[in-house]
Parts: sequence; structure tokens; C-alpha cells
Amino acid sequence: MKSQRPVNLDLRTIKLPITAYTSILHRISGVILFVGVAILLLALDKSLSSAEGFDEVRAYIGSPLAKLVIWGLLSALLYHLVAGVRHLVMDTGHGETLEGGKLGSKIVLALSVVLIVLAGVWIW
Repeated sequence: MKSQRPVNLDLRTIKLPITAYTSILHRISGVILFVGVAILLLALDKSLSSAEGFDEVRAYIGSPLAKLVIWGLLSALLYHLVAGVRHLVMDTGHGETLEGGKLGSKIVLALSVVLIVLAGVWIW
């Protein structure tokens, strides 16, 4: 069966709705959190192993690169939290329409940006 539908595989030209971007970012933030928890657990294990290990982890955390990584993990956590709350609100039956979904996505993005900036100010 031959399909007459056009096929566009160029991802740079596909225009996705804002709800798709928030959904994709929610999944990406979940993956970042999964990897980040492993890194933080390794640091916790090292810090609890000995006094020297604690001092070593403490020195790492003071570096600008570590602060950037921690801010990135905290940003992923905050975005994932806000987007997750949006999904919980949608489970109650609110914001399931097209307009409601778009508004919810805009609120998630705006609130996440504010929280991420505040987290950056707190860390730095």
C-alpha cells in the first residue's frame, strides 16, 4: 500500500506545539535526575567512608564546576517537580483541553525559570 502522505524527517523544520516541548523536557529532566542521583550517591559514599573522603568531597563541592553540576541537577529536579505537579493537576481533570494544555505548559516553563534562577542565586 503506497501512502501519499508527505514525510518530513528534517527535525529542524518540524514545528512542535509548546506542550510537546514541555513533555520532552520532562523526560530529559527525569533522565538527568536518574544519572545525577548516582553521582550524588557516590559522593555521599565517599564522604561517609572516612574523614579524608569527607574533606575531598567538600573540596570538590567548592569548585565552580561542581557548583555548575549541582545547579544543573537542581534545575532538572525543579523542572521535573513543576511538570509533575502539572500532570497531577491534569489527572484531576483540569487543563485537559488544548487551550488548558498550552496554558499549563506556559505556566510550567515560567515557574521553572523563576525557580531555577532562584536556585542559581542560592548556590552561587
